[in-house]
Amino acid sequence: MKFLCLIYGDLKKLATLSKEEMAAMRKASAPRFDELEKSGALFVPTSGLGPEYASIRPGADAPTITDGPFVETKEQVGGLFILEAPDLKEAIRVASLHPAAHTGGVNAGIEVRPIVYWAGK
Repeated sequence: MKFLCLIYGDLKKLATLSKEEMAAMRKASAPRFDELEKSGALFVPTSGLGPEYASIRPGADAPTITDGPFVETKEQVGGLFILEAPDLKEAIRVASLHPAAHTGGVNAGIEVRPIVYWAGK
């Protein structure tokens, strides 16, 4: 079973970090990334998302496109990864290895959701 893990964070706080603070955060994160990769559950490696985005919604005649997220929140999705695990409990255990589960301040947490495949043509 595959699980989408969305990393939420405060991009405004992240933007205020100095180069030294960013380097320290990356250095502290390296062993956690290694542990996550060694788990064997990582299906799609951790990826960051850029700050630009748009929302596409159904419209009367055609989809409408707007700037910004669907829901306004203090935290934004800033990254993602996909895990393969036998169940949600194991996916949560593995996702908790990610640095975002351990770096307060800029990261608000990780949302773990099963990927459901819809059959159809």
